Amino acid sequence: KLLYLALCIALIAVVLFQKGRSAGLSGAIGGAGESYWGKNKARTMDGKLQKATMFLAVGFILFALLIQFIAKFV
Repeated sequence: KLLYLALCIALIAVVLFQKGRSAGLSGAIGGAGESYWGKNKARTMDGKLQKATMFLAVGFILFALLIQFIAKFV
């Protein structure tokens, strides 16, 4: 359960480190997706944080299911 707690804290930290998506319509009109940064977003820190969030979220769900499976049969 300590590993699960560490996973939860890591997921919270990674989500909090991400930038907000407040650009909205103004970002779409300005052509932010056409810029160099838009094309290479996966290489930036924000792209790495998004990938880490995805992996931690999947791990969180799988670990929660594993804990319930073990608790049910033990």
